[in-house]
Amino acid sequence: MKSVLKINSLLSILIICLAQNLLAQQKEVNSLQAYYTTEEILIDGDIDEDVWEEAPFATDFIQRDLNNGEPATEKTRVAILYDSNNLYIGVWAFDSEPDKIIAKESRRDFSWGSEDNFEIILSPFNDNRNGYLFVVNPNGAMADVLITDEGSGFNKDWNGVWEAAVEIDDEEGWFIEIAIPFSTLKYPDNDEQVWALNMERNIRRKNEQVLWQGWSRNYDLETISHAGKLTGLKNISSQKLWEIKPFISGGAAQEKGGKLKEKFKVGGDINYHVSPKMKLNITFNTDFSQVESDREQINLTRFPLDFPEKRDFFLEGKNLFRFNLGSNAQTFYSRRIGLHNRKEVPIIGGLRLTGKMNNSNIGVMTLQSQSKDNLPSTNYSVARLRQDVLESSNVGFILTSRQDKNESNYVYGADANYSSSTFLGDKNLDVGVAFAQSIIPDKSNSNALGYRAYITSINDFFEYDVAFSRVAKDFDPGIGFLRRKNYKLLATELQFNPRPDFVPFTKNLEIKPFDISYFLNDRTNKIESLNFEWRPFGIELESGDFAEFNIQRFFDSPDSTFEPVDDIQIAGGDYWYGRYEIQVETYSGRPVFSEINYSWGDFYNGQRKQLEMVLGWNLGKLNISADWERNIVNIKRPKTTDEMGARFEYAFSTNLYTTFFGQWNNEDDEALLDFRVNWIPKTGSYFYFVVNQELSTAGPVYVLNTTVLSKLTWLFSF
Repeated sequence: MKSVLKINSLLSILIICLAQNLLAQQKEVNSLQAYYTTEEILIDGDIDEDVWEEAPFATDFIQRDLNNGEPATEKTRVAILYDSNNLYIGVWAFDSEPDKIIAKESRRDFSWGSEDNFEIILSPFNDNRNGYLFVVNPNGAMADVLITDEGSGFNKDWNGVWEAAVEIDDEEGWFIEIAIPFSTLKYPDNDEQVWALNMERNIRRKNEQVLWQGWSRNYDLETISHAGKLTGLKNISSQKLWEIKPFISGGAAQEKGGKLKEKFKVGGDINYHVSPKMKLNITFNTDFSQVESDREQINLTRFPLDFPEKRDFFLEGKNLFRFNLGSNAQTFYSRRIGLHNRKEVPIIGGLRLTGKMNNSNIGVMTLQSQSKDNLPSTNYSVARLRQDVLESSNVGFILTSRQDKNESNYVYGADANYSSSTFLGDKNLDVGVAFAQSIIPDKSNSNALGYRAYITSINDFFEYDVAFSRVAKDFDPGIGFLRRKNYKLLATELQFNPRPDFVPFTKNLEIKPFDISYFLNDRTNKIESLNFEWRPFGIELESGDFAEFNIQRFFDSPDSTFEPVDDIQIAGGDYWYGRYEIQVETYSGRPVFSEINYSWGDFYNGQRKQLEMVLGWNLGKLNISADWERNIVNIKRPKTTDEMGARFEYAFSTNLYTTFFGQWNNEDDEALLDFRVNWIPKTGSYFYFVVNQELSTAGPVYVLNTTVLSKLTWLFSF
């Protein structure tokens, strides 16, 4: 352990010293001029308006993979137009073998990693940090992402208002037309503007990834500091300042043996564009009834689980409110609002203000929940400021507040991050610190703090990070999340990803000398936990298949007996144990794909075998996946746990699709079934039909409760 720490220290010092002395090698920046038009552009995929031929276009796409630096094997042409309301993007994705184009998904917010697609990123503030990513595949499926900090914040849950249409030509390829209203974007209010712009096309049958700018393997499309430029935008201003989105929902719910309860709710959101750079969102009688259930998990650890946020209001701007004390301590965790023990608590209303003033990124949010059962009405508020400094770095502050009639809780914090994508010439480097303290009136708060410092360098050939964090025993973020507290943590990881040309069919290898998390009790400095992983071998093939083998070593010292699952008790004490793991994944772009993860070895004072399997079918408009996890834990006597899930998705079109999701585990002896129909009658408007059922499987199967509801949200903009 000491030798690893010495190596870790030397690597950290070497990285910082070299970063101060080496300069970047920059290629000339590409630029594309947007062309103003008064001609009406019909978004149908034909790209047949005369003005498209008058506009300048970009064609110089270069491979990032497989043959880095070589010209793209298929020609791509892009032109950009604009008028008083919209930005228009035309894409000619020529293909010598159109019949071999891979396109599986048709639904909105699809997963695009394993099929042909075109991606474009726009950074209106040209700030080397933040932007909007828009993705379209040959079926016309659309996805969008809010990018912050050059991709370290990747908010796939953001839903912008925009349109896209695709035409496939059996001889030439596929063609895209996109319209993005300026009201969807935040941008400077200058008379003439220069935005950062980059574009990527993926040709999956060749595993070819081509970019217009910044194709070094150390960068991604989201590395905005290496993007090109979009010029020619003059006197743009959205004429639509207001968006009103009322909703109406209704249905019924019934529990076993209970009466039928009718459900009816009316509410909505109001969005006001205070300026092109600032947006105010107001929500009232907020409703999240259409949100899919959480995936249930059997927890074999002694620490709580963290579930993802799925509710729309909390998803836009979520990266701005992120405050980095590490995965074990989140200062702001939006699932504390409107949820208690994962059950809904009604929200009366609230507001959110987000945007940018000069170099300051600003976010303010406040919501008021209703009283329910023994829970009083509570106000939740958070304010966040992040100031851009240097080329791609920032300093920031956060303040959170939770107040009800019985108690109050406040947290304040500050953070700073230095970020560079030109370290060692073309490498990435992030160095940061964060500090936070919680305050509960009438209590001692002297030991209620947390802090973290880290160095990270993630690149194509090597990945390295080291972080030290501390969370004191009294740190209590009232609207945050703590996996554990009263600890000091040293975490470090080093991984190499060589690309040996002499090994046939190989894209890259993975060799991980160490991945260590070392927890100490904050008061006694006694070791509490240690997680160590060594990956002597991992391989990704040019076909997209992947395999790895890991050797793991653990230490844990619970201070009292805990029961991870029924009938298994682990007494307090010191436990050292080792495990082995094999993972194999086939390429998810095939009609049938699978994943297998098998691990075995000791588990505290017993043994544990774990098998995880995923099987998927891509059948055009129908996509099916199933997963199963089994754990066999033997501590004094064997205990088997099982988790199963299945998902069916069928897209009638890009605006109408249905989803069925089922899950079951033998620890709760319950099955959850979710059925959803989602129709998008026009951009920004949604209709949902939802059926949820909970079944008991402890003995004869019977229905515990059923909910059926529909919801219509309609967008009015002016």
